[in-house]
Amino acid sequence: MKKETISSLQLFYILIGFEFGTTIILGVGSGAKQDVWIAILTAAISSLILMTIYIKLSALYPNYTLLQMLPVIVGKYLAYPIIVLYIGYFIYIAARVCRDFGELMISTILVETPIAVVIGSLMVLMIYCLRGGIETFGRMGEAVFPLFMFSLVIIWILLLTVHSFNITNLTPVLGNGIKPVLKEVFPNTLTFPFGESVIILMFIPFLNNKKHAGRVGFAVILIGGTLLSINSILILSVLGPEIYKNDFFPLLSATRLVSIADFLERFDAIIILMMVAGVFFKVGMFTFGAAVGISHLFNVKNTKSILLGIGMILTPLSLLIGDNFIRFLEIGLEFITVYIHPVLQMIIPFSLLCIGFMRKKFQSRKNHS
Repeated sequence: MKKETISSLQLFYILIGFEFGTTIILGVGSGAKQDVWIAILTAAISSLILMTIYIKLSALYPNYTLLQMLPVIVGKYLAYPIIVLYIGYFIYIAARVCRDFGELMISTILVETPIAVVIGSLMVLMIYCLRGGIETFGRMGEAVFPLFMFSLVIIWILLLTVHSFNITNLTPVLGNGIKPVLKEVFPNTLTFPFGESVIILMFIPFLNNKKHAGRVGFAVILIGGTLLSINSILILSVLGPEIYKNDFFPLLSATRLVSIADFLERFDAIIILMMVAGVFFKVGMFTFGAAVGISHLFNVKNTKSILLGIGMILTPLSLLIGDNFIRFLEIGLEFITVYIHPVLQMIIPFSLLCIGFMRKKFQSRKNHS
């Protein structure tokens, strides 16, 4: 596989888009009611511990992706099932994001279009970009990120003009105590979206300056967490905590209330464009991670055919993981978030860091003796 590199700034842009992904559209942390913004900030600060684990682990093996480290740290026989598990995880999460995107599109602007066509069209564009290499993906980040942020700021300004905007919707602060907030932080908000940044371990080896990996990782968590918190404050101020909790796409619902002089209305298109950009980065990162993992597993140098294969299975897989959207969400909240995310985002990386550190220390002592 041709060795390509991206800059730390490009990785930052991609990861910020990845963090927003579907998160900015969906009602994250809704169980905390008016304290959603506190839950998001708490989860972001807590996830700095996870990012520290990822960066330290990468520093031990700077030229290895997460799946390349595994045979070195735990041995090839134990590593293979874990590698397969991570590849399946990356593909599954990419499929879930595609399903979120498809459901939003067919419920808003493409109501007569089959969801398979919507998701399939996205995958054609995604695979076309990824087959150009990680450098092409990085340049997409540079091109799209400014437009994404500009659109987000415009939406926030428009939300301030809504007649129902009332900052008192955020009160009483911690009116239900700290317990609902902590319950939303772990495992829900900590694992989605912040814990999913474990994918950074598949991209650090492609950085042209790996010393900046820590700065990028921590900046993404802090800036992303702050922006998501601000976004939740504005949505809560418009909709209130009860509607926020029960709405599938609260940002879209809040934006639909915007009406300037009874003339400028229906800013749905901006939300859809933001969703497309966020999904593009999120699906792209997980798809790329899975493709690189498969290339490591089977010692394939060219990932283009692998990317094509993954792209072909993502559309049907996204439709098979839930009979309907409600069941799809239940699987994510009741199974993936509780049992899968913590293991692959926290337990395994932390265990690898401990074992890897001990191995390095033992080898250092052996070399000096």
